[in-house]
Order: sequence, then structure tokens, then C-alpha cells
Amino acid sequence: MQVSKQWPHGKVGFIMCCAVGGAKLGGRKVGEMRERIIVALDVPTRAEAFHLVKQLAGWVGAYKVGMQLYNSEGPDIVRDIQLMGGRVFVDLKFHDIPNTVAQTSRVMARRLAFMYTVHAGGGSKMLRAAAQAAAEEADILKVEKPLAIGVTVLTSITQQEFEQEMGMKMPIVEHVVALAKLAQQAGLDGVVCSPQEIAPVRAACGHKLLIITPGVRPNWAATDDQARIMTPGEAIQAGASYLVIGRPIIKAPNPREAAQRIAEEMNKAATQLLTPPA
Repeated sequence: MQVSKQWPHGKVGFIMCCAVGGAKLGGRKVGEMRERIIVALDVPTRAEAFHLVKQLAGWVGAYKVGMQLYNSEGPDIVRDIQLMGGRVFVDLKFHDIPNTVAQTSRVMARRLAFMYTVHAGGGSKMLRAAAQAAAEEADILKVEKPLAIGVTVLTSITQQEFEQEMGMKMPIVEHVVALAKLAQQAGLDGVVCSPQEIAPVRAACGHKLLIITPGVRPNWAATDDQARIMTPGEAIQAGASYLVIGRPIIKAPNPREAAQRIAEEMNKAATQLLTPPA
């Protein structure tokens, strides 16, 4: 398939018309953008999480269990959501010596996690150990391997904070791209980055690396504490594989309706990628 130089959004936009993590923009797949929505279950109780999972069943692709819910309700919350039919993204951002992260990655395989996160800043040895251990454990158990995802720079961090508080004398985007390339070379399946870094990461790492993007806010939602944001449509056009969305859905008066509106915006953006300008 050839790239037209007149394609809107250029090479990065075209990449989304190719295979990205097994999905294609074309035919019926455009109508399945809701599978690319990961809902952040940023709630403190099992009851609240279950209520959201029941409401959103069939309207989103997976559910993110982060530190709040995992530590409040314990590891079994992962199994319980799975028993309700949901895929679970365990977002605990492991960051420790290679052996510790490797053994924890084996636990993620045993818990049948859809994907899980490690800090890309942990270095190549840690990242490689995580990827290898998850794959080995999944092979032993004859289950699907959890996707190992490297977290780059938190979406709440501004350029000013990055320089003044973290001592980094470079644009955030340069550091994110460097970490993404490191994660890819170490065997990870993807990275987490803000919408602002999607296009540079996609250009640097190609179409096989998954890009999971938080910091996505529809025009009708508040930005909250996210600093480097885009709308869902913009993120899809930039080349995101999955969008992690919390408050715009879970705090909405009707979470299912909010998810549907976001999926429709993503569908529209994907369709636009398939239509070159006249």
C-alpha cells in the first residue's frame, strides 16, 4: 500500500491505516474503535468499579486498575473484573531491580492481565527482564502473554517542571522518544506517552509498537490535572493504539453515553484518515 504525499496528517496518519497492534482502520474495523478505549477505574471501592463495568460492558475495550483500586481492594479485583467479562490493564508502574520486576511480571501473567506497566526509566536490564519473564510464564501456563508497557513521562508533568524539578535540560518529547526506543529494543510491547508525543514516537518506532495514551479529553470535558492533552479524535489521527480515559467517562451523568460519544469521535477521526484531500 502506497503513501500519498497529500494524505492528511502525512506518514503518521497513514500508519494508523496499517496494522497497529492487530487492528486496521478500514471496513468494519473503523466501527470497532470502542475496543481502543480503556476506562480508568479510578475509584476506591469494588462496588463502584463493578457498577461501572456493568454499565460499560460492550462499550469499551478494557478497564484500567491502578494503584487506588488495587491497593484498596487487593489483587483479586483483577480476577473479579475478568469474571464479569472485562479485560484488565494493571497499571502499577513497576520500578525496581530487574529480578524483582521480572518476578512481578510473572505474577501479571498468572493473573491473566491484558497489559501491565513498568517504568521505562528503569533501564534496559529491568525492561528486558520484565518482557522475558512475562512471556516465559505465559508460555508455561499456555495463556495469552500480557502486554508489557513502558511508562515514559507522566502526562501531568509540564516542561517547566521537567526542567526545574527533575533537572532534565531537554524537551520532554526528546526524552519520551528515547525511552520509547529503549523499551522497544528491550522487547516491550508498547509505551505510555502523552498525546503530544504520539506522532514523534510513532515516527521513531514504527507501527508495531503499541502507544497507550492517557491525557485524552473530549472538548466537552474538563482537563483536570492533565497538562499535555488532546481530544480523542486528535489522538487517533496522531497514531495512538489505545486511549486511557477516566473522569470524562466515569464522572459523566451517563458513563455509557459518554463512552459512546468518544467512540463516535474516534470513528470519525479514523474515517477522515481514509479520505485523502481532493
